[in-house]
Amino acid sequence: MSERFDCSDPEQRAAGLAAAADAVRRGELVVLPTDTVYGVGADAFTPAAVAGLFSAKRRGRDMPPPVLVGSVRAATALVEDLSEVGKDFINEFWPGGLTLVCRAQPTLSWDLGHTKGTVAVRMPLHPVALDLLKEVGPLAVSSANLHGAGPALTADDAEEQLGDSVAVLLDAGRTTGGVPSTILDLTGLVPRLLREGAIPIEKLRSVAAVTLNLSMPPAAYPSSDDEDEEYNDEDDVYDEDEEYNDEDDVYDDEDEDDDEEGGDDEDAGDEEGGDEEGGDDEDGEEEDGGDDEDEDDGHHGDDDEDVREHAH
Repeated sequence: MSERFDCSDPEQRAAGLAAAADAVRRGELVVLPTDTVYGVGADAFTPAAVAGLFSAKRRGRDMPPPVLVGSVRAATALVEDLSEVGKDFINEFWPGGLTLVCRAQPTLSWDLGHTKGTVAVRMPLHPVALDLLKEVGPLAVSSANLHGAGPALTADDAEEQLGDSVAVLLDAGRTTGGVPSTILDLTGLVPRLLREGAIPIEKLRSVAAVTLNLSMPPAAYPSSDDEDEEYNDEDDVYDEDEEYNDEDDVYDDEDEDDDEEGGDDEDAGDEEGGDEEGGDDEDGEEEDGGDDEDEDDGHHGDDDEDVREHAH
């Protein structure tokens, strides 16, 4: 039977985060609030846990979940090369409702499904989600609903649809948003908008040129029912005291240089990334690590540990 915690109560929130972290480390599933809708998450580096996520949602490997992260550094450790324009989008819209599709770091041994060598990453704007992500590292997260069903706007919705397939539910009240994240593909020369969502294209174009590709989404990405599960409850909004504004997480070329020299980011190729809701998932974003990444399985265990450490 699932354990449920009321995150509006400080003691239950602390106990719930601890229980959720333990469950993730055991390879079990957890329900967490995000800034869009509720998501169901699994350790991105535990193939059996990700397989359990697919099973719980009754969806196939052709719809890989996005990866949610608790910091910018955790995200950059998951991608092969982040362009200058990618850094600009991160500095402007993270944490928040923008999912970025990038080439996955090839040294990572994970299996997120048929990702075709890419990974969809997002840093959510929700205090409970961020606290959990900073504790356990990147999570593969999808909306907390059965494939094809409506998104979970409350913990009750998630529990009704997913039942005992999840070990822990973090209840942060009813979501007020429900709008999935915008998905932007950075794998080409020019950023491509794959799905409209929380961040309108006009705002994206204020940062850089963006082309449209809404009519031809990559096969690896979920349909509209896979939306970002983001949480936006007025009772748990980001206020000025809690707001995420860590200077260490702003993409800074100097930090990047230091990391390359000092080894702080030796693991940078090894983090795990994390759910959104993309419809079926906060995700509308799906990764591509699957088939291609299976080839790496078993060869980069040390890298994965580095990534987890780097995520913290």
